[in-house]
Amino acid sequence: MLHITGALTCTDLTFRVPDGHTILDGVTFSLGPGRHGIVGDNGAGKSTLLKIITGELAPTGGHVRLSGELASLPQDPAIDPRRRVAALLGVETTLSALRRIEAGSVEVRDFDLVGEDWDIDQRLTAALSRIGLDAIDLGRPVGSLSGGELMLLSLTAQLLRRPDVLLLDEPTNSLDSATRSRAHDLILDFPGTLVVVSHDRDLLERVDSIAEVREGGIHWYGGGLSLFEAAVAAEQEAAAQAVATAQSDVRRQQRDLTVQHTKQARRDRQGRKKADSLPPIVAHAYRRRAEESAGRLKTLHEGRLDEARETLRSAERRVREDAEIRIDLPDTAVPASRDVLRARSLRPAHGSAVLDLMLRGPERVALTGPNGVGKTSLLRCLSGQEDPADGEGELLVPHRLLPQDLQVLDPGLSVLENVHRHAPEADLTRIRHQLALFLLRGDAVHQPAGSLSGGERWRATLASLLLSEPPPQLLILDEPTNNLDFASVRHLVQALRYHQGALLVVSHDEHFLEQLDLDRRILVADGNIDDGGKTADA
Repeated sequence: MLHITGALTCTDLTFRVPDGHTILDGVTFSLGPGRHGIVGDNGAGKSTLLKIITGELAPTGGHVRLSGELASLPQDPAIDPRRRVAALLGVETTLSALRRIEAGSVEVRDFDLVGEDWDIDQRLTAALSRIGLDAIDLGRPVGSLSGGELMLLSLTAQLLRRPDVLLLDEPTNSLDSATRSRAHDLILDFPGTLVVVSHDRDLLERVDSIAEVREGGIHWYGGGLSLFEAAVAAEQEAAAQAVATAQSDVRRQQRDLTVQHTKQARRDRQGRKKADSLPPIVAHAYRRRAEESAGRLKTLHEGRLDEARETLRSAERRVREDAEIRIDLPDTAVPASRDVLRARSLRPAHGSAVLDLMLRGPERVALTGPNGVGKTSLLRCLSGQEDPADGEGELLVPHRLLPQDLQVLDPGLSVLENVHRHAPEADLTRIRHQLALFLLRGDAVHQPAGSLSGGERWRATLASLLLSEPPPQLLILDEPTNNLDFASVRHLVQALRYHQGALLVVSHDEHFLEQLDLDRRILVADGNIDDGGKTADA
């Protein structure tokens, strides 16, 4: 029997939210077996597209056609913490029926429940061994799992269903390097049609094609991330050249129109003189023909100018927003001799981590380590949001914490109001000027934060963090690149370059950490291992 390897076709998919805003506009594509990545700015519609394919959302227009069985793993699966591991894996009912048959049951219902899954024990053992969880208790509640364990088991659950088409939405967020490597192996060995929304550069480098969701449409590129970025760079070079050509044509048409107006004015003066010497009837006919001729000429030149301007607008739309954040934050500077943070045998209530750390001056330190060890809890203890189980931590300078969920803004307040809320003594004119340096200009500063695009909302978050008063001389960041598009990560790195104070960051994003010019990396495990030197020397 021929096994269906799965195919997915989306035809003219359109999706509009109730306020009329179009998220997807006539998206059409067809995919067969292979690895297919989807990228795009925050809020572009990537997750919306997956939800339409799974049937969770109904499109405003168009349709989806699937061949084979579909499985999907959403970005934040809502899982009852009381569920057992066996139920999460989707094998609880099958295993129970199989055990009853092994004990002598001849009930038809038990045989129906097992179906074709007589090898479920062997497949389950192999699957759990592959992710390093072969010793896990299938009766364990999922609420006791670490984030990495939960993701690996959730992914394994989908694979055990033996689907033909698999959709994944940011499957490697917040995973430590070892867990991420296991997830990569599981994902990339899938034999059917794989569609993965991700900002994981290592994963995207190994796909067969990448689609970018942008401005309501979707465009596919062959190859992995490096080839995608090279293709986009070439497109941008061509778009910039098209803009320059269009600008030149607009200027030429404007000159031609000005010359035409000048010539027409001269002809009008000469015509009036000539008409004055003609009989009235002849003069009237002469003037009418002159006016008609001038009107046709004017319409011709104005039409050419309008066409040139529309060509310019079209070319400009193809040029991406790649401006850099350039800010001045001198008040965040910290003298090299000043103590910024002290932690002595600090142990959080959740996790096994123990932190001993002295951070001094404008040091930049990363806390790394496996999932579930308690890195986030350490940050919450340091910032006073949680009480430690043991030890003590002390922050000695003005600081700001950016939590994992990035929830800094009040969505009902404007950008200007949000920043002013964190800097109530600051002059509004000065705040508006600084927001312009965060690429938030004009009407954008007066929009409610909840109505901003993903990139604008992220830059407003950065502004609220960095422009707060007193100026933060220590920034504490907890997995800041989770769910951020590539442009937003670039803007974060740019903003951090201008922060002159200390930095303490928890992250599993190696590409991001490599750009921060770290002074130290501290491995947080059951104890505290400090490499004691510059990252570059480690």
